[in-house]
Amino acid sequence: MKHKTSNILLCGVGGQGILLASEVISSALMNAGHDVKQSEVHGMAQRGGSVVAHLRFGNKVYSPLIEAGDADFVVSFELLEALRYLPYYNGTSRVIVNTQRILPAPVSAGLEGYPEGILDQLRGKGLTVFPIDAFVEARTVGETRAVNMVLVGCLSVFLPVDERVFLDVMEKRIPEKVRATNTAAFFRGREAMKRIQ
Repeated sequence: MKHKTSNILLCGVGGQGILLASEVISSALMNAGHDVKQSEVHGMAQRGGSVVAHLRFGNKVYSPLIEAGDADFVVSFELLEALRYLPYYNGTSRVIVNTQRILPAPVSAGLEGYPEGILDQLRGKGLTVFPIDAFVEARTVGETRAVNMVLVGCLSVFLPVDERVFLDVMEKRIPEKVRATNTAAFFRGREAMKRIQ
């Protein structure tokens, strides 16, 4: 995998810690010897709007942006967001989907309904889908805000990076007062992914 450029798309809504997750993943990949390019679009992040981060890694990477149809891995931090970025998927994309629902404003206001059957729609496209309730996994370690590290743990199972490298990055990047909880969330994600693979 080191000599091929691989593409990771992280998507969700503002306030879910997507940018921190992106930093942890990119730092771990760099520390493991990969060339990494990263780009984020914040959008309406402060109002719960869509947030997406592009990560590309390999022997030599020239651009941070993933082109349509080129995502090898997609990590959706919210169920509906998994559909929003469908144009980036291809037949071999692995899609990790947090099944937590965060209602968009039109749904909260009762103007629209939340779409049903999202996982079935994704599977209907021939995608390999790994659903996980990252909110529940984070709650088991006592911190629901650690959903992002649960999902980093899930993705880490597929990446050519030793577990220890992720832990070293988290030790440097995450404040000490919440580090133990976030590390526990990371391991919950790894264990959950191994169960559903």
